[in-house]
Amino acid sequence: MLLEIANLAGGMGNSMVTITLPWLVLELTGSAARAGLVAGLVTLPALVAAPVAGWLVDRWGRRQVSIASDVLSALSVAAIPVVAALDGLTFPAVAALAVVGATFDPAGYTGRRSLLVDVAEATDVPLDRANGIHQGVFAVGWMVGPLVGAVLIATVGAVASFWAPFGLFVLAAVAVTAMGVGDAGQRARAARQGEGGELGGWSGAMLGLTTLWRDRALRTVTVAVIVLAAVYLPTESVILPTYFERQGSPASLGIVIAALAAGGAIGAFSYGWLRLPPAVSHHRPPVDHRHRHRHCAHGAAATTALAVAAFVLGLAWGPMDPLLSSLVQQRVDDDIQGRVFGVQLSLFYAAPPLAMVATGIAIEGWGLAATYLAIAVTLVAVSVVLVTRPGLAHLDG
Repeated sequence: MLLEIANLAGGMGNSMVTITLPWLVLELTGSAARAGLVAGLVTLPALVAAPVAGWLVDRWGRRQVSIASDVLSALSVAAIPVVAALDGLTFPAVAALAVVGATFDPAGYTGRRSLLVDVAEATDVPLDRANGIHQGVFAVGWMVGPLVGAVLIATVGAVASFWAPFGLFVLAAVAVTAMGVGDAGQRARAARQGEGGELGGWSGAMLGLTTLWRDRALRTVTVAVIVLAAVYLPTESVILPTYFERQGSPASLGIVIAALAAGGAIGAFSYGWLRLPPAVSHHRPPVDHRHRHRHCAHGAAATTALAVAAFVLGLAWGPMDPLLSSLVQQRVDDDIQGRVFGVQLSLFYAAPPLAMVATGIAIEGWGLAATYLAIAVTLVAVSVVLVTRPGLAHLDG
């Protein structure tokens, strides 16, 4: 419960900042280009910070890094109303504070995700069920956060709204501090040090990338999900807004985006049910579970490609995040998991923004219908490749 309180608070806090920050820039400058610039800038630190966060999680401990990240995130968002009260906000100040805050976010996300193994062990909750709950709660946070942020902007103003994510990040830090669990990563690291097998320096920092690359099945699913996300996410951020803006129907856009988010949350929550029979309680499941890893990957990829309804699309995509978490937890040594999660998170931050830019250019050149047809064809092609890749045969090995 404490972990999911932190997870919900962190998701809500980050999602509130994603809408409050560009709104604040628009109020200060009246420039949509500058608002877009800040939105792009906040994605850049994660490309470097996510792998570093994974290394810190493995080196310093999962709880310690999660707590420190949330405290620093809280201070970074509180700095905006404080600076506004003292000297007045300028665009460079807002941009700088936004980049600083975005630098801390990956560590909190990676730390909480890594803690799932320890929480599952301490509470006797099956690991796959814990992963589904965790990703579902995070999706709920990202769904509720913007709604709360919009209400606060309308009632207390954009600047004062930043006190809400400040409180949420503090709550996340307090919840993780109160958790009474061990740290499997630190135990495994101590054992490796005792055997003289721990890598230091650059080799140790790059171990997450090399571990991910050497595991054929994990590499296949990671690359496939990155490609699917890069093709799928522009639907939410570029295709649908463009279509409904041309239709003059912002309410319809909100309904469709909410349906996508709701389907994704339900899909994530259902992952534990898909993977385990109710009688199984050990956090590392046996081989004879209801659906094997590769079946979940096949179903999620194929359904995502063929879905035409927003809810079904979100429902199909929902199990992919908990699936990736389960694969890392079950196939990677405990003292390396943070670095693998960090590498994956960095790749996920990099691919979709590039695809969004490409999608916008394609709409200008080809038109909306042709661009979306190309996205649909690409999704089908990627899904077919994923289903037929021999690496998936080793997912349950």
